[in-house]
Amino acid sequence: MTTGAQPAPPRGLYLHVPFCRSLCPYCDFVVVAGAAAFGPRSRMGGYLTAIEREIDLRAKLMDAQFGSLGSANRMPLETLYLGGGTPSLLPTDRLASLIERIRDRFGLTPDAEVTLEANPGVDERGDLAGVAQAGVTRLSVGVQVMDTTALRALGRRHTPDDVVATIAAARAAGFASLSMDLLADLPDLPFDAWAASLDAAIALAPDHLSVYALTLSLGPDEAGDDRLATPAGAVAWRERAAAAQDEERGALELEHLNSRLPAAGYNWYEISNWATAGHESRHNTLYWERASVAAVGPGAHAFDGVTRRWNSANLDAWEGALQQGELPPGGESQIESDAARAAEGLVLALRMSRGVERDAAVREGFSEVLAWGEANGLLAPHPSDASRIQLTLRGRLLSNELFSRIV
Repeated sequence: MTTGAQPAPPRGLYLHVPFCRSLCPYCDFVVVAGAAAFGPRSRMGGYLTAIEREIDLRAKLMDAQFGSLGSANRMPLETLYLGGGTPSLLPTDRLASLIERIRDRFGLTPDAEVTLEANPGVDERGDLAGVAQAGVTRLSVGVQVMDTTALRALGRRHTPDDVVATIAAARAAGFASLSMDLLADLPDLPFDAWAASLDAAIALAPDHLSVYALTLSLGPDEAGDDRLATPAGAVAWRERAAAAQDEERGALELEHLNSRLPAAGYNWYEISNWATAGHESRHNTLYWERASVAAVGPGAHAFDGVTRRWNSANLDAWEGALQQGELPPGGESQIESDAARAAEGLVLALRMSRGVERDAAVREGFSEVLAWGEANGLLAPHPSDASRIQLTLRGRLLSNELFSRIV
């Protein structure tokens, strides 16, 4: 049975910047590097013209669908997220122009969270003072690990010293919030070295930490878009790296995070995310709440509460359409039934520490799977609200087992 869910105007906007200095062998994002990113054959200029056109075209669609900006059905955006790729490679004047264009076409609330991803390499971090002046309030730094040997094994170009310098420059620039991305279950990195890396990151006192287990895609692309095939060299690297990963070590690292980060003042609020009070990622929370988020750029994915839409990941196809004044090619899909939407909503809600109201989930038809999760130690009452349930540490380790039973 379907009750006819209706599209909602966006509360956030994701803008994809596909350029990188070099390709990391584990990366599955839509990225171009080398001559296409820098030098006389750089695609940056054409990209910037095209992204401005897409912002305008998407905003016109919002006007037609939900009314003009500022009307009762069309409020300004709460968040803007510039991801990549390496958005810190954007010239700061063009970055400022993009943010201003979005403010003009989509609106930004006075307290909007504006995030930009940055790599910490000397030739990658960009002008952080200029980035802050352009309107970015939150910087997300792609650290991965504070260990030189592990960084080289991952194909990263920066060093731990570069991270220290980047964090210092970011603090001096005055960003309201500073986040660091780290990886766990790294091949050939002993637990003690990984724990020391975590301590080195904590010592820099970021406001937010994301810690993701290294995921290595070895099969065909399932992203639903037309991104380029993974290079043979990267596939070979992933096969070697996957063989060197250790499930028990990964579980031990998560257990360590569960004690080390709270002791350092970080609260777990989502499976892979910890923050000091008030520094949770508002943009990412929109995704976990199934809120409407618009998207622009090659390979960018959007959701309006009913339909998931994605742009072509092919830079030529994306840019070519916009040069003609047309929206880029892509695709879309819908969750047709109320039951499927409820299942997706439950999975996303359980990723967060606040969990879900148990009785409400039972009314949605999930009593059996909830009972299974509780009986197997994956779910337990929320410590501050007995009417809610949340993942236990064991549940976070085995979340895929629980989620597969829900969907």
